[in-house]
Amino acid sequence: MLGEITKVQLRRIWKNEAYDFTPWLANNLEKIGEAVGLELEFEAKEVSVGPFSADILAKDAGTDKFVVIENQLEKTDHDHLGKCITYASVLDASAVIWIASKFTDEHKKALDWLNDHTSDDIGFYGVKVELWQIDNSQPAVRFNVVSEPNVVVRQATKRKEQGELSDRRKTQLEFWTVFREKLAETGKVRSLQTPRPQYWFDVALGKSGINLSNTFNTDTNEIGVRVYIGNKKVDEWLPYFESKKEIIEGQIGYELVWNPNPENRDKVISLTKHFDLVDKENWKSGIEWLADKTLKFKETFSKIIATKID
Repeated sequence: MLGEITKVQLRRIWKNEAYDFTPWLANNLEKIGEAVGLELEFEAKEVSVGPFSADILAKDAGTDKFVVIENQLEKTDHDHLGKCITYASVLDASAVIWIASKFTDEHKKALDWLNDHTSDDIGFYGVKVELWQIDNSQPAVRFNVVSEPNVVVRQATKRKEQGELSDRRKTQLEFWTVFREKLAETGKVRSLQTPRPQYWFDVALGKSGINLSNTFNTDTNEIGVRVYIGNKKVDEWLPYFESKKEIIEGQIGYELVWNPNPENRDKVISLTKHFDLVDKENWKSGIEWLADKTLKFKETFSKIIATKID
């Protein structure tokens, strides 16, 4: 015998949007983050923006920038679209997540248009929320992303804006594009930034102000992964990580370089390896090594961060 899947009306579970639905979303940001591919940290609810209030304000742990979440139990409307854009501009957000029970064709098209005509400094996500149950089971939530930034379009736009890249920057962009694809294949990194022509590629660690910063240095023929701690977090987190040094190095399997530039206010904990990066035939092994160590760093440091007691 198989059970029957049935759709559950949202207001059966969340009677009131402001008092029931918004608080539930604020307590379940991880579920929303998994749907859109971001690592979200809660900041506040009902944040005043002029005469209105943004439902939820979060932070993207990968960029340390604000994310606005606007939610509706009903279908989308022009009022909420306008609020999404207003809140994003006033709060200088890096992403807007609009959650609703139904997206009209014109509002989905509006989000797609915004994603194709704005820079990669801001992303617009349309997320349809549904509740389903099997026979008499407890209802389960499902988030369906109906609109999100188009990575291919944004990369093309970025290259057009930048004009002709130098050979070095072309190489950097090519390397990080292949590296991003390798990480994406693993399915173990939720949030992956758009590759850029620069010597670093960041990966979120689930805590704003702290992230992984992979490096690709064609001058020294070195690649590496490092934990990057922003200056606002240094006094709290560097001593904490140092107190867990034995555990961290044991799980990663290497001795790491701790705070190699003590005069810098921002701090790093790093691991590097020499590769002949000039010959692209060597990239495969280098990218495999870097992807493996990135996952090791992410798993190890994410657990250490999550177990810290404030």
